[in-house]
Amino acid sequence: MPLHFDTPAGLALIFVAGFIASAINAVAGGGTLISYPTMVGLGLADRIANATNAVALWPGSLSGAWGFREHLAKVKKHLFFLLPSTILGSIAGSLLLVITKEELFKIIVPFLILLATLLLAGQDRIKAWTQKSGLHLPLWGAAILQFFVAVYGGYFGAGMGIMMLGIMSLYVDGDMNALNAVKNWLAVVINLGASIILFSKGLVSWMPCLALMSGALLGGYGSARLSQKVDPKKLRVVVVVYGIGMSLFYMYRVLSG
Repeated sequence: MPLHFDTPAGLALIFVAGFIASAINAVAGGGTLISYPTMVGLGLADRIANATNAVALWPGSLSGAWGFREHLAKVKKHLFFLLPSTILGSIAGSLLLVITKEELFKIIVPFLILLATLLLAGQDRIKAWTQKSGLHLPLWGAAILQFFVAVYGGYFGAGMGIMMLGIMSLYVDGDMNALNAVKNWLAVVINLGASIILFSKGLVSWMPCLALMSGALLGGYGSARLSQKVDPKKLRVVVVVYGIGMSLFYMYRVLSG
């Protein structure tokens, strides 16, 4: 049975990729580095695979946000303050993806994957630096930076959570649970806004989307046990090595194409 995104075997592989991506997101982050290349490898066009990935994985963001709901009360004001720039950035990033030509997106993809991989590799250092820096962003500075993160999130998305945590560590007074509460709800806004626009513009392939979403929902549910058995730092190393390999592969594809 051929492996293609519209065959039963291909859809089954996408389901597995969604399961793994969601579990990795719950434990270490970087799940998009698994799900996106899988769909491209199965014949889905790069832009379509990116849009489909964004739509399929946003329910996982919602479940993550719900899990931190009890930590939101003391930092709710920051969430509401950052919402306008988040919504505008998400819309801008999604529209930017819509108008990007497929061939240009193929050229950009290796650098986006490399950026996401480097963010994942430096996640602990970014957290440590922001916590020790003593810097404090003004309100307008946090809103501007959040806008650009949301643009990136609406356009590609992988690694945006790390970016948001870095910004919030310089702006929000609270522990890591409080920061994650704000970050996860803003991620829901970014992914949902992007999903609406990308769906309305016909960039979503629905059969792979449903397969990926089903796997992601099951993977997110099953990751509770996985997170207790897997060392997130070791898993992160594996994903980073894989991400570097994927960025090099896509660079080679551009140069040889």
